[in-house]
Amino acid sequence: MKQTGAIISGHLFSPDSQEFPESPGLGAFEEALPEVEWRTAVVGTSLHGERLDHALVAENPEFSRSYLQQLVKAGLVQVNAQTVCKASHRVKAGDSILLELRPTLQSQAFVPQAIPLRIVFQDAHILVVDKDAGMVVHPAPGNWSGTLMNALLAYDPASAQVPRAGIVHRLDKDTSGLMVVARTRVAMDALVQLIAAREVTREYLALAHRPWVGNSARSVDAPIGRDPFNRLRMAVVDLEKFPGKLARTDIELLDNAAAGCLVRCLLHTGRTHQIRVHMASLGHPLVSDTVYGGACLSGMARQALHACRLAFVHPVTGVSLVFESALPQDFSTLLKNWGISYNLEPPMEK
Repeated sequence: MKQTGAIISGHLFSPDSQEFPESPGLGAFEEALPEVEWRTAVVGTSLHGERLDHALVAENPEFSRSYLQQLVKAGLVQVNAQTVCKASHRVKAGDSILLELRPTLQSQAFVPQAIPLRIVFQDAHILVVDKDAGMVVHPAPGNWSGTLMNALLAYDPASAQVPRAGIVHRLDKDTSGLMVVARTRVAMDALVQLIAAREVTREYLALAHRPWVGNSARSVDAPIGRDPFNRLRMAVVDLEKFPGKLARTDIELLDNAAAGCLVRCLLHTGRTHQIRVHMASLGHPLVSDTVYGGACLSGMARQALHACRLAFVHPVTGVSLVFESALPQDFSTLLKNWGISYNLEPPMEK
């Protein structure tokens, strides 16, 4: 690899082969049975008439009310030998409480899981990962396991000492492609500053409905915020009427087909669903992006968005790095069906 302007195509990383390397130190994280602890308490006069969750917090101040409420809902709390599943239950002085402490889904979210990763670059300071579509980046409701963070904690146990296991930016669950991850706190702080200063170049390929019309290059400068009419998605908003943040995406047409277009997008900001929202606002929702008006097409089971190029100055060594990811199979198949031949294009101008 050249030290300046290196281009590294995505592959399974190993110094000697194309095989997925063993995760270092995995033995220390062998899955164990959840530890269970029982605690008993007698309600004092000062807690007479209080809600059950308030009484539990008073007796177990090291735990959050939210966590204790989850235990109540799970049927792990008894009052006078009777299971109580409502946190609002009123306790009385002299009531006997039995609390069974078990790990919740959230408390088990930040655990290592031996999930294969495509590592395209690594050194002592950073990793560059080529994420598969379908992988959630960070644990969240509905996805407390099987995430990129879980995989990173298994691959590199030292990442547990870095906030969010070194994750400094995200891709949507169904967006594939390149991400940089910090392995040290120094590298993480520097990467965060580079991203804030817009010195990390992130290019995407997208397949969108309807042929492109007009200028082949366009810059979309349109604020994005929560859709005021549908809280489950984002939208281009009028900042004088609704909350939102400035967002800019440069879009370049690469090729047209009868059914749609292949475009390349350069992010200048990193708003939630930015490319998906901006493309939909132009009348070109992404293929299979049903949230923003796209229709599902055969062979493309997720929104057609791929982070194809990532470029930045190494946060510790100062070396300029450029990484590129080949098209996923679903992209290649749809392009072939559309009659579009794609070759890697030179970088877009920032």
